[in-house]
Amino acid sequence: MSTPSPEPCTCSALRRATRALTASYDAALKPTGLRVTQFAILRHLDRLGPVPVSRLAAEAALERTTMGRNLDPLKRRGFVSVTPGAADPRERRVSLTASGREALAAATPYWREAQSRINARVDPATVSALAESLISAA
Repeated sequence: MSTPSPEPCTCSALRRATRALTASYDAALKPTGLRVTQFAILRHLDRLGPVPVSRLAAEAALERTTMGRNLDPLKRRGFVSVTPGAADPRERRVSLTASGREALAAATPYWREAQSRINARVDPATVSALAESLISAA
């Protein structure tokens, strides 16, 4: 008598899918020297303007300390600047630099190509619905 197969773990399946998705975007962005997480940060800054690190982390759904680690290579490359806040010098405000805007513009066609390739395989509305249902369940 055979034992039934164990129930697949949804978390494991989604983590594998996320790693594959990230690898696909990273491969597409490779010519630009950016990883998809860095590209996403530049996009957030382009949309938001100068913001505190904590707000940027919240927008990107990252822990503040993780955001700080992600900003380090972007600072070294001159794509972002981090300065003390005007009202509270303990606050760290992040801004997109001119070089960061150029890097974002140069990387966007590569990102769009990856986005189109992924969207051809997975309906964006399905992805949005899945994300929304999982976020609201958390």
